[in-house]
Amino acid sequence: MKFGIDRLLAKPELRAPLKGRRVALLAHPASVTADLTHSLDALAALIDVNVTAAFGPQHGLRGDKQDNMMESPDFMDPAHNIPVFSLYGEVRRPTAESMETFDVLLIDLQDLGCRIYTFITTLLYMLEAAAEHGKTVWVLDRPNPAGCPVEGLTLRSGWESFVGAGPMPMRHGMTLGELGHWFIDHYHIDVDYRVIPMEEYAPDAAPGFGWPIDRLWINPSPNAPNINMARAYAGTVLLEGTTLSEGRGTTRPLEIFGAPDIDARKVIAEMRSFAPQWLKGCSLREIWFEPTFHKHLHQLCHGVHIHAEGASYDHQAFQPWRLQTLAFKAIRRLYPDYDLWRDFPYEYEIGKLAIDVINGGPALREWVDSPDSTPDEFDAMTSIDEQSWIEKRRQYLLY
Repeated sequence: MKFGIDRLLAKPELRAPLKGRRVALLAHPASVTADLTHSLDALAALIDVNVTAAFGPQHGLRGDKQDNMMESPDFMDPAHNIPVFSLYGEVRRPTAESMETFDVLLIDLQDLGCRIYTFITTLLYMLEAAAEHGKTVWVLDRPNPAGCPVEGLTLRSGWESFVGAGPMPMRHGMTLGELGHWFIDHYHIDVDYRVIPMEEYAPDAAPGFGWPIDRLWINPSPNAPNINMARAYAGTVLLEGTTLSEGRGTTRPLEIFGAPDIDARKVIAEMRSFAPQWLKGCSLREIWFEPTFHKHLHQLCHGVHIHAEGASYDHQAFQPWRLQTLAFKAIRRLYPDYDLWRDFPYEYEIGKLAIDVINGGPALREWVDSPDSTPDEFDAMTSIDEQSWIEKRRQYLLY
């Protein structure tokens, strides 16, 4: 399998339209070639590409910002003497001044296949800015490590945010390049757009299900350490809207959950009793952990590790979004008065519960909190959205 960046570097004919034009790169630490050269260094070394600027998304071009809502400054790249503009600092959208530093923007971002992962919102904002300023955008496509399966409720109108770029389910099952085409059609963006596609990308094929097993995993953000996390993330990201730890401050963030005041063994048992069909395709393991920072700092937590890997992993059966929702329901059933929902301005959204911002509406929280709600009701509500998205995205799939 060859990623978009590797094809661009290997084939001068693909780069020919860049000749004589100023080129910018939007990238992060996982923007590397097959030999682990950062894309900025690889592009700057080409004699037929004139790199004049770079942009960094959330967590920064260098990936140094550990937590959410930790902003990155602009800076001058010391190796290439070009400006690096932060798209998660004083601004979320590029300024007019930064847009004047290039003619063509290359976007080389490793996504996780989840609506809330903010790199896709940054893609949308850059497409809109490029249309306004008459710029060209190319996406150097990369795999979706969560693969093609679709899961989750569609983001509801009025719930758009930096973690909700549009009406899609939590697990969208598309690559960044494919999403760019959907954004352009959905929002009627008049922009010069091109995708440099991958070669031999097979998102449904074992054993990697889209991620080549001979390709090293590089964290696209500090708490995205491996493929297991990428597979579980469409569910575990919901934990950011709760008082439960998502494992920040441990070596397995966003693969685990827990708290000092729950009995994880009972939670797992309740999950298996209430909706065992939502636990297919993975293994759950009782664990203990003590976060070194973030929620429940230096407190012993009883928790659960989600293993979407190994012999028990079934790519088509695994439903991380339902699994995590089920965990919340199990806790609510075991501890009816548990203070589950974390109330703070998530991604600067004021006056809305974080869990609702993350999920793109209140329906998930309302189902968890309703004492009479059933798994069949939740499946019926969600399946309508999932099937609708599967039909909508069909025309945009490149692989």
